[in-house]
Amino acid sequence: MKQKITKVHPKDNVMVALTDLQAGEGVTYKGETYKPIEYIPAKHKFAVTDLPEGTDIIMYGVLVGRTQSHIPVGGLLTITNIKHAASGFVTGTNHLDWQGPDTTKWENATFNGFHRANGDVGTANYWLVIPMVFCENRNIEVLQEALIKPLGYGRKKTYEIKAQQLINKIRTGSGIEEVLYTEIGSDTAQAGQDKLFPNVDGIKFLTHTGGCGGTRQDSTALCGLLAGYITHSNVAGATVLSLGCQNAEVKTLQEEIAKRTPDFNKPLYILDQQKVGLETDLMELAIRQTLAGLIQANEVTRKPAPLNKLVIGLECGGSDGFSGISANPAIGYTSDLLVSLGGSVILSEFPELCGVEQNLIDRCVDKSKAERFSSLVRAYSARAEEVGSGFYMNPSPGNIKDGLITDAIKSAGAAKKGGTSPVTDVLDYPEKVTKPGLNLLCTPGNDVESTTAEVGSGANVVLFTTGLGTPTGNPITPVIKIATNTKLYNRMSDIMDINTGTIVEGDETIEQAGERILDYIVKVASGEIEVSAVRHGQNDFIPWKRGVSL
Repeated sequence: MKQKITKVHPKDNVMVALTDLQAGEGVTYKGETYKPIEYIPAKHKFAVTDLPEGTDIIMYGVLVGRTQSHIPVGGLLTITNIKHAASGFVTGTNHLDWQGPDTTKWENATFNGFHRANGDVGTANYWLVIPMVFCENRNIEVLQEALIKPLGYGRKKTYEIKAQQLINKIRTGSGIEEVLYTEIGSDTAQAGQDKLFPNVDGIKFLTHTGGCGGTRQDSTALCGLLAGYITHSNVAGATVLSLGCQNAEVKTLQEEIAKRTPDFNKPLYILDQQKVGLETDLMELAIRQTLAGLIQANEVTRKPAPLNKLVIGLECGGSDGFSGISANPAIGYTSDLLVSLGGSVILSEFPELCGVEQNLIDRCVDKSKAERFSSLVRAYSARAEEVGSGFYMNPSPGNIKDGLITDAIKSAGAAKKGGTSPVTDVLDYPEKVTKPGLNLLCTPGNDVESTTAEVGSGANVVLFTTGLGTPTGNPITPVIKIATNTKLYNRMSDIMDINTGTIVEGDETIEQAGERILDYIVKVASGEIEVSAVRHGQNDFIPWKRGVSL
């Protein structure tokens, strides 16, 4: 490691420890020596000047907290001596005069994707089976059991194999000690029989807890989200099960589909259980129609497409004190590269933009975008306050333990995922991305809800940074997992795809890592690399429920 400490922005009055620092240990940064007066764990911050009570804490060049008690030079910042604080924001007319990075290397680059009739290009080719309402979840699961293995989409389950070995030991008289400590095989999950439809990556069976019993607004939003998945570039067609009497009506789904794709022509089969009658008839009809749809889906093959057909979702979860130093700014540079190439990127998680709102407002291409962003943020924050919470309560215990001790510290680092390009559009959940460039999408900070929403808005690849480790994936879009530090990458190598700990260690610049990530994206988008979340069948899908249950 070439540096033991770093200052993220010249205006900062705190330093970040890149490794554990002992009290009194002299550490140098840009020719100046600093001495912590107490133990500073890696990823945490210490004061570089004397900070009396009430002093603003500046990091990433913005206000991220305020001292609750005096912190001497070299003192550790903790949840007891600082509290959350963030700058206010106003809607102005300032717009960013942006100079994008050099993209000469990728000017003629392409990826091999699935071309759709409306001009979108998918990075995968899936068939969807989805319910309009939670009452149909069991039927979805029955269809999954009936179709997955016979069609060749099943995988031999690693843990079924391991469990069976142990069960066999118990059958032959093994006791607790042998069950707990006897070595068992290390077989890994693998594909089952050959796929009947080789050009179809899989059938994805989604379930959820919505569609009825809540507000009409939540049901409409759910229909919009489902429409986003049905019209998604990674989806060839869908089978939809409706009970018939729920709030999330089929006509609303059809209206939402038309909003996103007016000339929609994918195969779509919608079955109403109350109209069909017998469950056996419903299941048989669903199986027949799904197989008919798969025959059509299999006719689509990969063909070259320009990189401007990529829509990249930017996500983080299990963040740590290195997230805003390595992985997030790295994918921020990737974002800038893609925007310069005419592609689209999505920055979401509005609670995790707390404290950097003004920067994003000033980057909006026109006043209407700035005003919409401001309005969505204020309304969301007010709703959180109404239920006795607030954006200041966003950091999880894991975040805090690893140095993200206020929401503004977490947010300032999280916002780095969006790079530096102008904000070309501001979307409310679950609206679709229609413009190239940086899009802001209103979602929760919950990583699965946010990833679900980004994909519903059109993301055909998601970049997901993590410092603590998380297995999150998505049913239809490859989620590339990016470790912020080498220790995590090595410890959880089975669920990580890319390591940016190289930045912390001084072996790679942010720009070099960002370019490496873009090259990786192209391979994933072309089907050349199967990311860990896909390999493990990580199909997380959680719609955002804003309203109350009725």
